Amino acid sequence: MGCLGNLLWFIFGGCISGLSWCLAGCLWCITIIGIPVGLQCFKFASLSFFPFGKEVSYGGGAGSLILNIIWLVVSGLPLALEHLVFGVALCITVIGIPFGLQQFKLAKLALMPFGAEIV
Repeated sequence: MGCLGNLLWFIFGGCISGLSWCLAGCLWCITIIGIPVGLQCFKFASLSFFPFGKEVSYGGGAGSLILNIIWLVVSGLPLALEHLVFGVALCITVIGIPFGLQQFKLAKLALMPFGAEIV
């Protein structure tokens, strides 16, 4: 069932959401200092392309907190708003609720990506 969910997800919007994470990663990789942040974006782009069957666990310390604050100001809010809008639009129908919940999972990840790992 996860394979079918991922296929439908990719066709009906996962491609757009994954590409936005890739765009954020490319923008961060322009500078040498931003390369670790860009690599994190590419890791989460793979989750955004195919989210079913994967979970996100949160942890981290002071370094993650500082990076999350910088991330939130620079790139986090636009990505989180994108996922939030798509999630609300998908939850309007009963069939779209599982897809909307995945968008909400990605919105939370867009707000706090550092210290998070995909399991």
